Amino acid sequence: MSGGLLLDTCTLLWLAADQSRLSARARDAIAAESAGLHVSAITAFEIGVKHAQGRIVLPMDPWRWLRTAIAHHGLFSVSITARIALEATRLPALHRDPCDRIIVATARRRRMTIVTPDERIAAYPNVRTLW
Repeated sequence: MSGGLLLDTCTLLWLAADQSRLSARARDAIAAESAGLHVSAITAFEIGVKHAQGRIVLPMDPWRWLRTAIAHHGLFSVSITARIALEATRLPALHRDPCDRIIVATARRRRMTIVTPDERIAAYPNVRTLW
Protein backbone atom coordinates (compact mmCIF):
# COMPACT_ATOMS: atom_id res chain seq x y z
CA MET A 1 0.00 0.00 0.00
CA SER A 2 1.41 3.42 -0.84
CA GLY A 3 0.13 6.90 -1.38
CA GLY A 4 -2.93 8.51 0.07
CA LEU A 5 -3.39 10.69 3.10
CA LEU A 6 -2.35 9.80 6.64
CA LEU A 7 -4.34 11.68 9.29
CA ASP A 8 -2.53 12.60 12.46
CA THR A 9 -4.39 12.16 15.74
CA CYS A 10 -5.78 15.68 16.11
CA THR A 11 -6.89 15.66 12.47
CA LEU A 12 -8.82 12.43 13.04
CA LEU A 13 -10.42 13.81 16.20
CA TRP A 14 -11.47 16.99 14.40
CA LEU A 15 -12.68 15.13 11.30
CA ALA A 16 -14.94 13.01 13.49
CA ALA A 17 -16.14 15.63 15.97
CA ASP A 18 -15.52 19.22 14.85
CA GLN A 19 -14.67 19.69 11.18
CA SER A 20 -14.65 23.48 11.62
CA ARG A 21 -11.22 23.02 13.25
CA LEU A 22 -9.81 21.58 10.01
CA SER A 23 -8.23 24.03 7.59
CA ALA A 24 -10.05 24.59 4.31
CA ARG A 25 -7.14 22.96 2.50
CA ALA A 26 -7.31 19.89 4.76
CA ARG A 27 -11.09 19.58 4.32
CA ASP A 28 -10.76 19.85 0.53
CA ALA A 29 -7.93 17.29 0.37
CA ILE A 30 -9.83 14.83 2.56
CA ALA A 31 -12.97 15.22 0.45
CA ALA A 32 -11.06 14.77 -2.82
CA GLU A 33 -8.73 11.92 -1.79
CA SER A 34 -8.97 8.93 -4.11
CA ALA A 35 -6.02 6.83 -2.86
CA GLY A 36 -7.58 6.47 0.57
CA LEU A 37 -7.60 8.06 3.99
CA HIS A 38 -5.44 6.31 6.55
CA VAL A 39 -4.74 6.38 10.28
CA SER A 40 -1.78 4.77 11.99
CA ALA A 41 -2.39 2.17 14.67
CA ILE A 42 -0.43 4.48 16.99
CA THR A 43 -3.37 6.89 16.75
CA ALA A 44 -5.53 4.35 18.60
CA PHE A 45 -2.90 4.22 21.34
CA GLU A 46 -2.67 8.01 21.56
CA ILE A 47 -6.46 8.42 21.72
CA GLY A 48 -6.68 5.76 24.43
CA VAL A 49 -3.95 7.39 26.51
CA LYS A 50 -5.40 10.90 26.18
CA HIS A 51 -8.87 9.60 27.05
CA ALA A 52 -7.55 7.75 30.13
CA GLN A 53 -5.75 10.93 31.24
CA GLY A 54 -8.91 13.01 30.80
CA ARG A 55 -7.29 15.13 28.08
CA ILE A 56 -10.00 14.27 25.54
CA VAL A 57 -13.66 13.46 26.05
CA LEU A 58 -15.34 10.96 23.76
CA PRO A 59 -19.06 10.12 23.59
CA MET A 60 -18.26 6.40 23.99
CA ASP A 61 -15.32 4.18 24.92
CA PRO A 62 -12.22 4.78 22.75
CA TRP A 63 -12.35 1.43 20.90
CA ARG A 64 -15.98 1.90 19.91
CA TRP A 65 -15.35 5.54 19.00
CA LEU A 66 -12.41 4.61 16.78
CA ARG A 67 -14.30 1.80 15.03
CA THR A 68 -17.21 4.18 14.41
CA ALA A 69 -14.93 6.93 13.04
CA ILE A 70 -13.09 4.48 10.77
CA ALA A 71 -16.33 3.06 9.39
CA HIS A 72 -18.08 6.42 9.01
CA HIS A 73 -15.21 8.08 7.15
CA GLY A 74 -14.01 5.03 5.19
CA LEU A 75 -10.57 5.06 6.78
CA PHE A 76 -7.89 2.40 6.54
CA SER A 77 -5.83 1.48 9.59
CA VAL A 78 -2.08 1.18 8.97
CA SER A 79 -0.17 -1.25 11.18
CA ILE A 80 3.11 -0.40 12.84
CA THR A 81 5.71 -2.72 11.37
CA ALA A 82 9.13 -3.39 12.89
CA ARG A 83 10.64 -1.39 10.04
CA ILE A 84 8.41 1.62 10.77
CA ALA A 85 9.20 1.40 14.50
CA LEU A 86 12.94 1.32 13.85
CA GLU A 87 12.75 4.11 11.28
CA ALA A 88 11.02 6.27 13.90
CA THR A 89 14.04 5.85 16.19
CA ARG A 90 16.36 7.10 13.44
CA LEU A 91 14.50 10.34 12.78
CA PRO A 92 16.19 13.63 13.68
CA ALA A 93 15.24 14.86 17.16
CA LEU A 94 12.82 17.49 15.87
CA HIS A 95 9.84 16.10 17.77
CA ARG A 96 9.86 14.38 21.15
CA ASP A 97 6.40 12.80 20.84
CA PRO A 98 6.94 9.12 19.98
CA CYS A 99 3.44 8.85 18.48
CA ASP A 100 4.16 11.63 16.01
CA ARG A 101 7.51 10.06 15.17
CA ILE A 102 5.70 6.80 14.33
CA ILE A 103 3.27 8.77 12.14
CA VAL A 104 6.20 10.44 10.33
CA ALA A 105 7.98 7.11 9.82
CA THR A 106 4.75 5.53 8.54
CA ALA A 107 4.23 8.32 6.03
CA ARG A 108 7.80 8.09 4.80
CA ARG A 109 7.70 4.31 4.45
CA ARG A 110 4.26 4.28 2.76
CA ARG A 111 4.82 7.43 0.69
CA MET A 112 1.80 9.16 2.22
CA THR A 113 1.04 12.80 2.87
CA ILE A 114 0.33 13.63 6.52
CA VAL A 115 -2.65 15.87 7.20
CA THR A 116 -1.53 17.83 10.26
CA PRO A 117 -1.40 21.35 11.68
CA ASP A 118 1.83 20.41 13.53
CA GLU A 119 4.70 22.42 12.05
CA ARG A 120 7.25 20.20 13.82
CA ILE A 121 6.03 17.25 11.76
CA ALA A 122 6.31 19.34 8.59
CA ALA A 123 9.96 20.09 9.44
CA TYR A 124 11.06 16.47 9.00
CA PRO A 125 13.02 15.70 5.84
CA ASN A 126 11.45 13.48 3.20
CA VAL A 127 7.90 13.85 4.52
CA ARG A 128 4.97 15.53 2.80
CA THR A 129 2.39 17.38 4.86
CA LEU A 130 -0.59 19.54 4.20
CA TRP A 131 -2.76 21.79 6.27
